[in-house]
This record gives sequence, structure tokens and C-alpha cells, in this order.
Amino acid sequence: MSLTNRLSVIAALAVAVAVVAVSGLAFLLVREELHRQLDSQLDSDARTIAAQPERWIDKAPVQPVRPGKFEGDWRALKETDLGPRWQIISVKGVVSTSALPITDATLAVLEGRVVRSRETVTVAGEELRMVTLPLDAQGIIQVALPLEPLTDTLRRLAVLLTVGCLGGVALAALIGRSVARAGLAPIHQLTGAVEKVAATRDLQTAIPVHGRDEVARLAGAFNGMLAALTASRAAQRALVEDAGHELRTPLTSLRTNIELLVRAEAETGSGRVLPSQERARLMQDLETQVVELTQLTNELVDLAREETSPELPERVDLGDVVATAIDRARARTVVPIDADLITAELTGRPGALERMVLNLLDNAAKWSPEGARVAVGLRRDGEWMELTVADAGPGIAEADRFRVFERFYRSAEARAMPGSGLGLAIVAQTVAQHGGTVTAERSPVGGALLRVLLPADS
Repeated sequence: MSLTNRLSVIAALAVAVAVVAVSGLAFLLVREELHRQLDSQLDSDARTIAAQPERWIDKAPVQPVRPGKFEGDWRALKETDLGPRWQIISVKGVVSTSALPITDATLAVLEGRVVRSRETVTVAGEELRMVTLPLDAQGIIQVALPLEPLTDTLRRLAVLLTVGCLGGVALAALIGRSVARAGLAPIHQLTGAVEKVAATRDLQTAIPVHGRDEVARLAGAFNGMLAALTASRAAQRALVEDAGHELRTPLTSLRTNIELLVRAEAETGSGRVLPSQERARLMQDLETQVVELTQLTNELVDLAREETSPELPERVDLGDVVATAIDRARARTVVPIDADLITAELTGRPGALERMVLNLLDNAAKWSPEGARVAVGLRRDGEWMELTVADAGPGIAEADRFRVFERFYRSAEARAMPGSGLGLAIVAQTVAQHGGTVTAERSPVGGALLRVLLPADS
């Protein structure tokens, strides 16, 4: 069932429940009011007859009855077409005008156990509403009115209410469907625009936003998502293009050296032997190029992992993360690393933070001269955690300090060193994802100092 049909059904059901509830309550109130009016009329007629019973008897035939014997087959003594049916019973057993049944409630009034009784009785197949009141002369007065007029009125009212309920529900369904279509029209337009984007894959298509309602917010959210996808696609394209460019050089060099070795082996039988020193140089170049290619591939994988990391943020101790990264760095470098750490809790992705610190340490170790040391510091500065990694190398030129965090950027001095230019780019990306900043400065001993600021937990 479509959303329009569901809303139409919901509107019809809501109206049906409301109409049925109101109609049922109205029917009950009207029925109660009609019964109240009927009982009030009976009370009034009974009091009128009880005030002057002798005037109402008016020579009506009487039938003596033994005291206490009121049950039996009573026949009408006087039939009247209009007005109430009434009957007077005294303690002497005098009955006049109408044959009304003597019930337990009637006996209770006659014996003085209750002061009034109201009940519904049946006489000759006709339902009557009967009231019984005591007389001053030690007797009772019974007055009854037929219930058929009241029942007919209630029946007609029930038919009218039923027709009204059915008509109201049908009208509500039609109106609800029209309202649903009108209300969902922006949703249909938004759906069409999104389907067009999905079909054409044109992320530059903006979805129109009208007003400030929920649909407008949804359209704005879709536009934001499209903008994020556009930026992600552009970054992915740039990464692929840059990676292809950076991979082309080591692959070309690797292929050239391999071809030289293959040609040398093919010419061995002809007496043209490749000198051992040349062969050793080629093998060393191949090893270096394989290492660089492996490092570049690993850094590309790390960079892609940072862009689409499935790791969820959690509360971590940055001091423990830095200590773990230092242990890993010491296992793969001979450069001594000094650490001055504190306990620093923040919310982040521990794996990504550890890779970020390890890249900082690898960069510092690569540029550190023989005998120099790398200094790592972690301290709290207000609402920020400050991580610094300093080395004693040549430092970073001031003109390059803002570009060293770009992908594949390598300064003139760095081109003579092994590397891909992705390590600090991964650092910058991880720091930005955690809401922090990273800057390159000059260390106190003249080398490079990389300063990372991350928001600390309160």
C-alpha cells in the first residue's frame, strides 16, 4: 500500500472512530434524556392523581381483592386511547381504571418499604414504563405510559446517526486522500529528483528546496549529502590520479632494471656478461624500488582507510595511544625517542590516532641525523591536548610549512630522501577528522617540530 493510501486509510479510521464515538455518546445522552423526561412526566401524572384520587375514579368499576393477593390475570376496567394508564390500589383491595401488573416493586411501595418505584413492564405484549407512588389513604397509585413512541424515536435517531457515520467516514476518506496527495506532493517531487540523480549519477544536480517544513529540511539534507558525495568523489579521483602519477615513476624504474637484468641473462651465452658491480647495483636499485613501492602502497591504503574508516569513536587515553606508537617506532628505527607523556582522555578512534602518531615518529626518525634524538611531548592546554614531535634534522623551510600536509607534496630537500609524501597528509586528515589542527614549526634544536592539538574530554 502506498503512503498516500495509508494516510487516507488512517484519516478515514481516525474520523470513523471519532464519529462513532460521538454518535454513540449522543445516542446514549438522548436516550437517557428521553427516559428522564418520560419518568418526570409519569411522576407528575402520579402526583396529580394522588392529590385528588376521588376525582379520577369517577364512578369507575371496582373489583374487590383480598389483601395480599395482587397477582393474577387482571383485565382492563377502563380503556383510554389518550393519556396515561393509571391504577389505584388501596389496602382494602379496591382497583380502578386499568389493569397494571402488581410486581414486587409495587408491593414494596404498598408495604412502605420504598417510597417510589420505576420499572418497565409488559402488558398484552406492549412495553410500558410504570411508576408507583404511595397514597395518603394507605394505598398506592400506578401510572404507566407506552414505550413505543420513545423506542420509535430512538430507532429513527439510530438510523440517522448510522447514515451520518457512514457518510462522514466516506467523506473523510475522500478528503483524506486529497489532503494526503497535496501533502505528499513535495515528497513525490523530492523522490523524482533523487531518482533522477540516481539514474544520471550527476551529483551536481541540486534538489529544489521550498519553505522551512520537514520536507524542505529533508531536501536540504539530500543536498548536503550530494555535496559530501561530490567532495568524496573529487577526493577519490584526485587520490587515484595522484597515486597513478606517483606509482608510474617507481614502476617504470623497476621495469627498466628488470629488463636490463633479463637482457643480461639472455646475452650470457654470447659472451657479453654483465659486470658483477653493475649487477649488484641493479639488484640494490630493485630492492630500494620495491621497498619504496611497498611503502607507497601501504600509505595509500592507510589514506583510503582514513577516508572510509569503519572504526567507531570511543573514549581513549591519548597517552596510552602515543606510548604504543612509540614502542612500534622503536622496533623499526635506531633513532632514540624520548617521551614526556601524561594521561589524556579524549573521544576518538584509537587505531587512526595510533597511525597518526606513528607517521609523525617515522617522519622525525627519517630526518634525524646520526646520534640525534626525537622528543615526544604530551600535555594539556585548557580544553585541548597538545602533542609535539620534535627532531634535530634540517627542519622545514617556512615556505613549505603549509604544504607539507598536502598529498604527495615533497619539498626540494625531501625529493632526495625516500618517501611518498603521504605520511603527513594522513596525519592532517586524521587530526581534522578528530576536530583538531596540526602545524609545522621549528624545534628548539633547529629541526622540525610538528604540533597537534586535539579537543580533550571535560
